[in-house]
This record gives sequence, structure tokens and C-alpha cells, in this order.
Amino acid sequence: MKIKFVAYDSLLPRALPLLPQLFWTTAVFLLAIALTAPRAGVALAQATLASHDGAASAADSQLQADALKALKNSRFKNVQVSVVNGVITLTGTVNIYADKEEADSKAHHIKAAAAIRNQIQVAGPTVSDAEIYKKLSDQIAWDRIGYGTTPFNAIDIQVKNGVVLMTGHAYGPVDKDSAVALAKYFKGVKDVIDEIEVDPVSSFDDQTRRAEYYSIYSYSALSKYGADPAKPIRITVINGTVILSGVVDNKTDKDLAYIRASSVPNVFKVINNLRVAGQAPSTEPTSSSSVSK
Repeated sequence: MKIKFVAYDSLLPRALPLLPQLFWTTAVFLLAIALTAPRAGVALAQATLASHDGAASAADSQLQADALKALKNSRFKNVQVSVVNGVITLTGTVNIYADKEEADSKAHHIKAAAAIRNQIQVAGPTVSDAEIYKKLSDQIAWDRIGYGTTPFNAIDIQVKNGVVLMTGHAYGPVDKDSAVALAKYFKGVKDVIDEIEVDPVSSFDDQTRRAEYYSIYSYSALSKYGADPAKPIRITVINGTVILSGVVDNKTDKDLAYIRASSVPNVFKVINNLRVAGQAPSTEPTSSSSVSK
């Protein structure tokens, strides 16, 4: 054992001069690794981002192709589609507002889209607000003739810069949708704001409507308002509250209509919003929010 120790001890003096060289070699090696690793990490990150961007670009291209296919119709010939990060943007022009809305609907049916931005402008012919109001009002007044609900639809419109605001009451959803569709397809309309309220479903209110209709129109002095089905005295019933709207010839007819409406049993309240021809519209609220529920 003693001889072994002597052998190792004899090697130590020879190894000592080599330690500094070994230290510096190891230090340089470690420094090289430290300098190279970040560059390798950056390169890997750049490669990953490039791969991601490529996949995103391919996905956007596919979305654009899907949108163009969905809008393959002559009505959308002036509509352009762009896609960035899954967001579909529609630009360009259409002839009527209904086409703008349909383009939006078709784009929303593309499931892979992250969002839809509808920036389509309605071009088409230039029509004055006064002309839109007169012609569209007449169309709405005649709407649903023959379905038995015309006297129970009290829909009003306002027009400003081609934008149509629709308010009032509709007997049911079909009556409301029909009136709104007339506005959307009317040439010259740039936008439609639908604030029409659908009267609540109630068998009690239906009985009241029929009773009100008979009480008013069976009265000889008021029967003339049933001669033109597009211009009747409009009857809205909400939870037993009756709202009369429309235009009558004189104040006597307005008062008679109120009296006849008030004579119907089980009516809680009658709001008389009838206007005499030539007078400005009533400012009394007719929204169902003003009616007790």
C-alpha cells in the first residue's frame, strides 16, 4: 500500500503544471456553449413563428375562399372580402339594404371565422326621405291585408338620411317581420332600425281585440273607417289596456272611437292616440313599457 501512495504522489508534481491549461480550456468550452445557446433558441423561436404565420396565412386564405364562395351571386358582385387572423371584413357596395344583411348572414354561417366586420355600403338609387316615408308608409299600411290582423298592427316609421326607424306595435312576429322586410327591400333605404314591439300572446287580449273591433266598426258613424282596409282605426291590446291609433276625419270621430272602446267589458284602460287629419302626431307614449303588465 505504501508503494501505491508513493506512485500517486510521484504523479502530482507532473499534473500541477497542466491544471491552468485544463481550467482555461474548460472555461472557453462553457463560454462557447453559453453564447451559442441563445442564438439557437432565437432561431428555434423564429422557425416556430414562421411556421405559425404560415398556418395562419393558409387558414385566412381558406376563409376568404369560403366567403367568396358563399357570396357567389350577382347581387354581391361589388362586394370584396379580406381576412386577417380569422376576422372576415366585407367591403364594397350593394343595391339594397336587404343584400347587405344577407351578405352578413352568409358570412356568419362560416363556422371557422373568428368575427365578421360588415362595412358594406348601400349604393343604389338616391331617394329623398320624404319619398321613402310616403311610399313605404303606404306599403306598410296595406301589408297583411286579407290575414285579419291589419287593424291590430300600428306600425310607424321615421326616415332620416335614408335610415328608417320603425316603431309601434305588431299583432304577432309574422306581422312585424313582414313590415321590416318591406323596409329592407325598399330602394333608397340605407339602414333599418327595428324597434317594433310584438304584442304578448294572450287569449284574453284576443277576445278583447275582437270585441273592440266589433264595438268600433259596427257603429254607423265609424264604419267608414273600415271601407279602406289600409287606413283603419288601429287597435292595440296589451294585458287589457287598449291603445287606439291612426287618423280620423274630425274630433267627433276621435271621441266616439274612445267612447266605443271604453264600453267593452273587462277593459282596464283606453289610451286614445287617434289623430285628427291635419294635426301633428300625439306625444302620448304608446310603448308597451308604459302599459302595466
